Amino acid sequence: MSQTIESPAETLAPPPSADRSPLPFGEFVTLIAALMALTALGIDSMLPALPAIGAALDVAEPNSRQFVITSFLIGFSVAQLAYGPLADRYGRRPVLIFGLIASAITNLVAAVSGSFVLLLIARFASGAAVAGARVVTVALVRDCYSGRAMARVMSLAFIFFMAAPVLAPSFGELVLAFASWRWIFGGIAIVTAIILAWFVLRMPETLPESERQPLEPARILAGYRMVLRDRYAVGYTMAAALLQGGLFGFVGSIQQIMDVTFERPKLLTIVFACVAGTMAAGSFFNSRIVMRFGTRLISHAALLGLIAVAAVHLAVTLAGLESLASFIVLQAMMMACFGLATSNFSAMAMENMGTIAGTASSLQGFASMLTGAVLGAIIGQSFDGTTVPLYGGFLGLGLIALLVVFRTEHGRLFRRG
Repeated sequence: MSQTIESPAETLAPPPSADRSPLPFGEFVTLIAALMALTALGIDSMLPALPAIGAALDVAEPNSRQFVITSFLIGFSVAQLAYGPLADRYGRRPVLIFGLIASAITNLVAAVSGSFVLLLIARFASGAAVAGARVVTVALVRDCYSGRAMARVMSLAFIFFMAAPVLAPSFGELVLAFASWRWIFGGIAIVTAIILAWFVLRMPETLPESERQPLEPARILAGYRMVLRDRYAVGYTMAAALLQGGLFGFVGSIQQIMDVTFERPKLLTIVFACVAGTMAAGSFFNSRIVMRFGTRLISHAALLGLIAVAAVHLAVTLAGLESLASFIVLQAMMMACFGLATSNFSAMAMENMGTIAGTASSLQGFASMLTGAVLGAIIGQSFDGTTVPLYGGFLGLGLIALLVVFRTEHGRLFRRG
């Protein structure tokens, strides 16, 4: 039996009969990925700098340094409630442009912060600003694609998007090798400005005037009710939020795990890249098979895989057999499952939200990110020198997510839809 080998260009070929993007398909996916990556850059580039930030701003408790991440995530979560209705009323372009400008400014404020409190305020504001990128990009994709095609676009975007968490810690470490940690924030501001220019010059408006919604409390609440009445929007948003709790717990505690648990702090960027890279691989694999097998079959199987790996990893840790090698291998396997599950969960949560894509994206983003941030902070603050809190958290949250998905699908998992 002969096989046809597809080229990279064919990999980015638009799905037949679903291409409504105003840009060439490859450029559209890459721009969406770049906008999404600003969030990962704002989080992950901080990891190597946490000890230096703590020392410079007199943060005595190591676990407290994690609030540099948590404050960003909370600001990011809350602000999404505003961006969605604004994007549905005024269009995608002006709302995203405002968010990117504000993101560059708040990162510059973070760069000159003289106290830990001011830094946390700036980080909260920075997260709130870049939240516009998350809300509007999802709405942009939903404006142009739907169903399995949307899941494929999101998966392809995630391939490029995942270069940010792979490279962001290296970016932070490179800055620290030549300059103060403050220049990390300055670098983020520069990258944001470049992406802003690209968006302004190339991306037209995707929401027609005729489809814009009035900015009225009654209309916004009606949109929220529409989201909350859709069992798939609610169920898959909750499932994604639970899994993100484990992810944020990992991000918040990885620096201390490498420093305290394994006593190999200089390997942070390499280990993080190995683990994050499998999320990109999972998303790429999903983009190749989702049109054939469907979002449910893939995501449900991936969720079960994540639970199984988390259980094995927790058992290894409790038995005292954890090593750096086992940590990398098992965490990488779990992140591959995470990438397969969450990219499809996001697409399914938005499937019936076409007329209120901005409002739906903002409410779902608020719920999933805030829940994930809080759960991740609880896991991170539970760090005790071992990986037990992390994998106990992953396992527990994965099992709850499975129950949510089971109820959402009326007990019918693995449907090819």
